Amino acid sequence: MIIPSQKIQSLPPYAFAEMDRLVGQLKNQGVDVIDFGTGDPRDETPKFVRDAATEAIEEYKSAGYPSYIGLPEFRITIAAWYKRRFNVELNPDTEITSTVGSKEGIFNFPQAFINPGDVVIMPTPGYPPYSRGTLFAGGQSFLYPLLEENNFYPDFSKIPAEVVKRAKILWLCYPNSPTGKLATKKFYETAVDFCESHNIILASDECYIDLYFKEKAISALEISKKGVVAFHSLSKRNNMTGYRVGFVCGDSEIINAFKKLKTNIDSGTPNFMQAAAIAALNDDRHSEEMRQKYNRRRELIFEGLRKIGLRVLEPEGTFYIWQRVPDGYDSISFAKRLLEKDCAIAVTPGEWISDTIADGTNPGKYYVRFALVEDEKRVAEASQRLAKLKL
Repeated sequence: MIIPSQKIQSLPPYAFAEMDRLVGQLKNQGVDVIDFGTGDPRDETPKFVRDAATEAIEEYKSAGYPSYIGLPEFRITIAAWYKRRFNVELNPDTEITSTVGSKEGIFNFPQAFINPGDVVIMPTPGYPPYSRGTLFAGGQSFLYPLLEENNFYPDFSKIPAEVVKRAKILWLCYPNSPTGKLATKKFYETAVDFCESHNIILASDECYIDLYFKEKAISALEISKKGVVAFHSLSKRNNMTGYRVGFVCGDSEIINAFKKLKTNIDSGTPNFMQAAAIAALNDDRHSEEMRQKYNRRRELIFEGLRKIGLRVLEPEGTFYIWQRVPDGYDSISFAKRLLEKDCAIAVTPGEWISDTIADGTNPGKYYVRFALVEDEKRVAEASQRLAKLKL
């Protein structure tokens, strides 16, 4: 009998895989499901990005393994984009390294810094690789809840002193998935001060940084590079989820340690994918078009939600809506109601992407997440279905 490791056995089901399963069952029954469950953009990758990848396949046809840390041209482009976008100076040689998408980097990052018994502080709801990577590194997770009454920011004063003493990494994610909250300069200053005073690495997941609406999203590196690293991906900014290309940048000591880890894990991001990423980062126009597209989708869904009497908490960024469920429902029962054949809309229950914290509560219990990845016509249809929903 083959027995998986204790780490594998301890992993809960991946929430998005479960949603795919449920949606698949309905589709097999012939139900037309409008799927807002998984946050995977379905719009085409821009043609100029695809063209750059195609040309680069020929350019690198005999190039061998890629660089562990990314092509010099890729890192130079990242530095130029950071200067243009955030007015932050980055050294391409010492403060930037490529990743195979952000998920790989986020999952592996704790292994460079965590010893058994060390603590990683992270949000709930939050991206599962924060906790999964901590588990595989031998560390312990401490979860802070993202609560509406606290503007979906962590309350650092409520983190126990013994946790802070053992903590090595603090994860933040802004623009936040799934709440859509942006970080303010004042909040980042508070977070940087907290981490610096306790010798904690501030790891900022900024994968949705160019998906904002009214106020422009800022980077934690605009406050400080000391003790701070930012994780980025081309997946959401450029509809490049399948390309698996991203990067980490910031404090040179932290980046150096992570580079050492990375050389023992993979063989680098493929060169032709980096060429596509260079083209994407050099163009800001298509990002603005994408923001306008998601904004139109948001307004359509808001209309349907308001027609059934729900208060909409308008997200400031990302393509998610973190919707409070109607009275008498929790996240799972409301998600199941939406999946019934008279509506057939798939959303993610907040409980599936949140964890129960020390006081026994789950911050996602009364929310569902809409990922606005369907096209505008389908979103309009979803809004009409919502408007007719009998609760």
